[in-house]
Amino acid sequence: MAQKIEVLVEGGKASGGPPLGPALGPLGLNINDVVGRINKETERFAGMKVPVIITVTDPATKKYEISVGTPPASSLLLKEAGATKGSPDPLRQKVGNITMDQVKKIAEMKHESTLSRDIEDTMKEVIGTAISVGVTIDGKDPRELRKGIKI
Repeated sequence: MAQKIEVLVEGGKASGGPPLGPALGPLGLNINDVVGRINKETERFAGMKVPVIITVTDPATKKYEISVGTPPASSLLLKEAGATKGSPDPLRQKVGNITMDQVKKIAEMKHESTLSRDIEDTMKEVIGTAISVGVTIDGKDPRELRKGIKI
């Protein structure tokens, strides 16, 4: 029977310590091998938390698969805006600005993992997240832009 381990790791910086080591140890997997593969597959998300699922398909032979998700929209927004963390008061204090093209780029990355019907709805979700982290879009309040999204 396959076993799944779901963890959130920093892109390209997974280690054999918690949360991976304690979860992998009882399964008998080579922790360094698994960590190396995770780091290689998540290095493009450096500085962001990335969801990773490790599925042990055959415990007897120690075969496993790694599935890497996309970081949360808030992390992608902050990276695009060049900010290290969200605003403590997002309605009054802004931490950065991005373009509508960057919103679309993030929406395309996240679309597969959302329940949105189309890319426009995913863009509205990303814009909603921009509101909550204090990021403006094209120098405007994201609430103004969310109403008229059409591509």
